[in-house]
Amino acid sequence: MVKHMVIIHPSAGNALTLRVSLERVPGMLGKLTSALGAAGALVDTIDIIENTGDVIVRQIQVETRGQAHGLQVVEAAKSLDGVELLSVSDRVFDRHRGGKIEITPKFPVLTRDDLSMAYTPGVGRVCTEIAEHPELVWDYTIKSNSVAVLTDGTAILGLGNLGPEAAMPVMEGKAMLFKQLANVDAYPVCVRTSGVEELVAVGKAIAPGFGGINLEDVAAPVCFEVERRLQEELDIPVFHDDQHGTAIVSLAALYGAAQVVGKRLEDLNVVFLGMGAAGVACIRLWQHAGVGSFIGVDRKGIVHVDRTDLNEQKRSIAENSNPQGRRGGLAEALVGADVFVGVSGPGLVKPEWVATMARDAIVFAMANPIPEIMPEEMPDNVAVVATGRSDYANQINNVLVFPGLFRGLLDSRARSVDMSMKVAAARAIADIVAQDGPSPDFIVPSIFDARVVPAVARAVQRAAADAGLGSPVAVKKTALIGSPARRT
Repeated sequence: MVKHMVIIHPSAGNALTLRVSLERVPGMLGKLTSALGAAGALVDTIDIIENTGDVIVRQIQVETRGQAHGLQVVEAAKSLDGVELLSVSDRVFDRHRGGKIEITPKFPVLTRDDLSMAYTPGVGRVCTEIAEHPELVWDYTIKSNSVAVLTDGTAILGLGNLGPEAAMPVMEGKAMLFKQLANVDAYPVCVRTSGVEELVAVGKAIAPGFGGINLEDVAAPVCFEVERRLQEELDIPVFHDDQHGTAIVSLAALYGAAQVVGKRLEDLNVVFLGMGAAGVACIRLWQHAGVGSFIGVDRKGIVHVDRTDLNEQKRSIAENSNPQGRRGGLAEALVGADVFVGVSGPGLVKPEWVATMARDAIVFAMANPIPEIMPEEMPDNVAVVATGRSDYANQINNVLVFPGLFRGLLDSRARSVDMSMKVAAARAIADIVAQDGPSPDFIVPSIFDARVVPAVARAVQRAAADAGLGSPVAVKKTALIGSPARRT
């Protein structure tokens, strides 16, 4: 497929802080900001750091389009007479310096009594009780509120196999979101493993200390087998967010989009571009939710039963999709389609192909940061557009899913995650939009909408109970004398 030009706008993800010394003459600041603007930078804030009379030292924060553009912006500042560039720092790297998360005690240890209760000898009583009654680990340790964010670093964002060290910033960021949005304590577990067996062994080894495992940035097809094996062999939920988080949030968006265009889910003809972990999981969940018919497309074209190069997951999709038996590539697949979903790469979709879709078409172009097709390129037959970007309406982002999902899983002490729980999570997100009224620019709520996490958590708890996968607990107060209360 031929890629075409897309426009990248300056963003906070490529922000610089410039510290400059300006001669104290009229118009100097205006010249500098004009030069930065002419270079394509977006000026955010300007602060005075020092004023000595002859010169003024200012700190200017600007947004750029990326590293190469940032260098151009810096040169524009340096080229002005009367301006001395004192320093340049990258705001994103500044935010990551020293890591983004830390562990904080729940109470201070200030006296011998505090030490005796928090640590030895008092802690020994708790250890003994847990050894005799293992289920008490849920009540007297962090297990009941802890999630392992487990990765081997083989599929980091859209960057590929960069290794476990490079995965750390992503996992730390995810841990921040878990805590801020759902008060879940999440821990990055970035490991150097080779293949399914080693990663499964790590997951099994760390499971006693966690109430759930969030697999993250593990490449297909390894991710499929690792998740299946861990879920079968552990008694805590294992959830690969790149697969199922994407499937849940996109289904939630589809509920809203279908309402906007007035089409029934069961009548929709859907085309997916990208048959990796996310694409396969989306199709399976959408099928379970009753969405109409599907065509999957990968790098070699439409997925169909006569292809001999399909792995197990794609073979399963081929056997349960493409009812018309279409052949060819994405252009052929899109003819007459009601919905296009991209979980692939940048600039892979041509506007003229989208123009062959049905009237009031729905397009979810979710490749990030550059979608398969930009919203500005949509032909007139497209009624609803969503991307994974925060600078456009309808951001389809897994952050809408995993905090509330794991909050519900932990609170119900669920043993696994099934399809009913995933659909319930999607429906809960969509119901928030339904309350406010969906529109072409509003098919999913903001990730900062305070209603999302509790709604998803409640829905997951109910679904876990209905499926018999939760462990309802009646916590008794600890007696003043004798053994601590046990789970019933």
